Amino acid sequence: MAQQENRYDVSRETFEKLDAYVELVLKWNPRINLVSKSSAEQIHDRHIADSLQLAEGFTEEVETWVDLGSGGGFPGLVLAILAAERPLARRFVLVESDARKSAFLAQVSRVLALPVTIKTERIEKLEPQNADVLSARALASLTELCGFAARHLKPGGLAVFPKGASFQQEIDDAKKLWSFDVTIKTSATNPDSAILSLWNIKHV
Repeated sequence: MAQQENRYDVSRETFEKLDAYVELVLKWNPRINLVSKSSAEQIHDRHIADSLQLAEGFTEEVETWVDLGSGGGFPGLVLAILAAERPLARRFVLVESDARKSAFLAQVSRVLALPVTIKTERIEKLEPQNADVLSARALASLTELCGFAARHLKPGGLAVFPKGASFQQEIDDAKKLWSFDVTIKTSATNPDSAILSLWNIKHV
């Protein structure tokens, strides 16, 4: 446990909450398939660490962070846990249309007393969220995500999207329909992947 804690560079309290969260994921997973069986065996590296890196670079707390297609809570719940010690957001909104996964998210939020609101709705029907920060992991193409971001981000807001090896092609495709500023950071968990941060997202 200490080795994992040092790797994450979080407080003992935060690590214990992350550990409790992992136990809940593994308990519920056989019933509602929150993560694949193969990635469940590497959940700390494959999902927790991958989610934690989205918090890097934030130095001031914002009001609302919205996570779309939250599934098993990666990255939304992980970031809500981390927010107890890092300047992230006062409130997290996790959007998940699958009622069973939404129930899991609500259960974890209650057990760990997290500042989380769960919305069991389809993203395209969700009222605009006016988010300071928007995230989505393994949800859709960057082109589609830009549409979600344009709807749900407040003016001046930031979108943070982890992407796989084809991230540059996704950027090129998205720029056929959208204009935006973007920074690209190599993923700490996979050197072929990247964390894309987008702002000034506008339809062209």
